[in-house]
Amino acid sequence: MDSPDISIIIVNYNVKDFLYQCLKSIFESSHSLKIETIVVDNNSSDGSVDFLEPLFPNVQFIRLKENIGFGKANNIGFEIAKGKYFLLLNPDTVIGEKTLQTMFEFMENHSEVGISGCKVLNPDGTFQLACRRGFPTPWASFCKLFGLQKIFPKSKLFAQYNQTFRSIDETYYIDSIMGAFMFIRREVIEQIGGFNPDYFMYGEDIDLCYRSSKAGWKTAYVHSTSIFHYKGESTKRSSIDEIKHFYEAMEIFARKHYSKFIWFYYLLKVGIYLRSLLAYFNKNIRQFLIIILDLIAINISLMVATKIRFGEFLNFPDYAYPTVFIVISLVLFLSMVLVGEYFESKPTIRRAVFGLMITFFFVSSLTYFFKEYAFSRGVLLMTIGFSVIMSVAFRMFFSIYDKTKGKESERRIAIVGINQQSENLINSLQTIEARNAKIVGLIAVNPEEKTCSLKIPILGNISFLDKILKEHKIKEVIITDQSISNSDLVKIATNVSLPAVRFHLAKEYEELLASRIINEISGYETAIPFYQYKIFRNVLLKRIFDIFISFFLLTIGIPIVYLLFENPRETFNKLWSVFIGKLSFVGLYDNSFSIGKQGIISLVQISNPERLSDETKKNLDRYYLEHYSFYLDIEIILKFITRFK
Repeated sequence: MDSPDISIIIVNYNVKDFLYQCLKSIFESSHSLKIETIVVDNNSSDGSVDFLEPLFPNVQFIRLKENIGFGKANNIGFEIAKGKYFLLLNPDTVIGEKTLQTMFEFMENHSEVGISGCKVLNPDGTFQLACRRGFPTPWASFCKLFGLQKIFPKSKLFAQYNQTFRSIDETYYIDSIMGAFMFIRREVIEQIGGFNPDYFMYGEDIDLCYRSSKAGWKTAYVHSTSIFHYKGESTKRSSIDEIKHFYEAMEIFARKHYSKFIWFYYLLKVGIYLRSLLAYFNKNIRQFLIIILDLIAINISLMVATKIRFGEFLNFPDYAYPTVFIVISLVLFLSMVLVGEYFESKPTIRRAVFGLMITFFFVSSLTYFFKEYAFSRGVLLMTIGFSVIMSVAFRMFFSIYDKTKGKESERRIAIVGINQQSENLINSLQTIEARNAKIVGLIAVNPEEKTCSLKIPILGNISFLDKILKEHKIKEVIITDQSISNSDLVKIATNVSLPAVRFHLAKEYEELLASRIINEISGYETAIPFYQYKIFRNVLLKRIFDIFISFFLLTIGIPIVYLLFENPRETFNKLWSVFIGKLSFVGLYDNSFSIGKQGIISLVQISNPERLSDETKKNLDRYYLEHYSFYLDIEIILKFITRFK
């Protein structure tokens, strides 16, 4: 194809099922337009390219050897794209039949517009705010970070970032659109270049719109066509820390474009830090609650035990307070981390009791070294006993609460269409006995559809969809009828008045697509690569070791650096980076993975890196992440020291 009208560039990472659905929707939307489709695969581990390449011979697939991020991968697509316009499209999207034609005609009729985007909807038909935004100016960023935008969503003064004071059903110029759907004039990319490579993910779309605006181009939000966006699917199926990358992107943008406002830049850094802490807290709120309750329990238990033994809640000598509370809390926390009770998986009674036993033996041992604190072995024994009872009670309460909540949040499913596809999906769901999922019934599209070979009731006709969903409290709708187009799906979803009803499109029975839908509505999680490196206790122990070893080698261990390393001056600089947390003493050979830190030494450096292929180096780094332990670090250090012997 010599001169396509549109070059569609899709960056894929571990979402082959969504990408399959996305590519199908593209070909249904192309019509008379000349379309070039380029998929840049960021080293997916789910076999995306191998599976999809034979199914879509007209799509150009580019395999990358590492995950280089969203912006850099799109830049590769820009270099080979030949179209008059570029469409950057996320793989977890479904576009309507007229979307490409509508956007093409809009750009043809508005030569002043360099970048445009359409209305982007969630799978439940709600509007995604990020599809039209204001620039994060000092004031807009302040209002977003400190919650003023949320408090006053209709205020033009306070809601400048997400523009919630503007109608979503009008077309207008806007500062920025989202990277999930960016329709870009070729001249814009030729003039300002592609995405800034400093961004790994998040923020690069705003940065591109900002530079386009500075170059004199307009950015437009077009309301007359819509797409579905299953937001965040790639990050769900990877070890990518989306919170970390999101707030890093905000800081990069502020540093690049607003650093001249020194007061604002530092205020924004404080806001970003506080918001990132809040985001981590919200993400792990159950873990933090368990920790707080455990600490309260052991301190209350200590006072109650003291009251029973000595007649008063605080009967130790004055010098013992608050030391005894601090020490027993710290020992409990470290013991729970050691047994994996905190930040690793769902809290369990078994690990909690084990952690409290370790606490008892460790505190008992401390009293042998600090005789002035050896007040009563009986008090300590009662403290641990009461703590066990209270910790077990907390965990039983949460377990019962989760089961009760699970019953209340049962995923009630309706299937639109009476056909073989519906029967296949029903059989699949019944076979796996999907937890928290109940097939309520079928919804007919045609009046003549009145019977079903399966023992599933027909709830009514799609003309009365809203009423049916309300009456039967439906949470999930699977559309299997061939006559319902992607555009019809958008209308159906947006016209439903019941909140939080999620729509799935499965008009043909492909095992891959059906499997994904079944996983979503049945509550089964998609497999994510497991890395021992990410376990909290390993992260904590590794950071402590990095601080200790770097401090040692930068002080009294300086002669060792000259003995072991070929370039001591460079090594000292790296050791300082280890001390402040930018590098690790033992780590990865390079930054091919989205987790982990580059190390001064690594598995690769045990042998001669120059003799190893890139694939071998990457496999060694992957092995390090998957099988990490403190003992592996020690083993690597010892082998590094003796590598020339």
